[in-house]
Amino acid sequence: MSTAEPNAGIGLTTISRTVVSLAVEVVHTLERVVAGEGRVRTARGNAWEAVCADRARADQRAELDRLVAELAATRAAARDRHASQDRRTAGNRHADRAPQPVS
Repeated sequence: MSTAEPNAGIGLTTISRTVVSLAVEVVHTLERVVAGEGRVRTARGNAWEAVCADRARADQRAELDRLVAELAATRAAARDRHASQDRRTAGNRHADRAPQPVS
């Protein structure tokens, strides 16, 4: 005669897993009913949202790089204009001086 109980394999862990599994199924079904079939979040939907977010960040980085390059070019042009003006002004100052006699 066997003394093992028929429900010896069912423990607290098994019951907890069963309860969690049922709860997940209820939440999943409820989400489909409330949100609608097309609006349920899926792994594919999450992946597509991540791809779109990556593309948006790349576009923003490219735009920022373009703006920085434009600002750098503008600053370099302004620096060159100022240097050119300084050279002309310096040349005019020397032209106003009378030549010094050689002794």
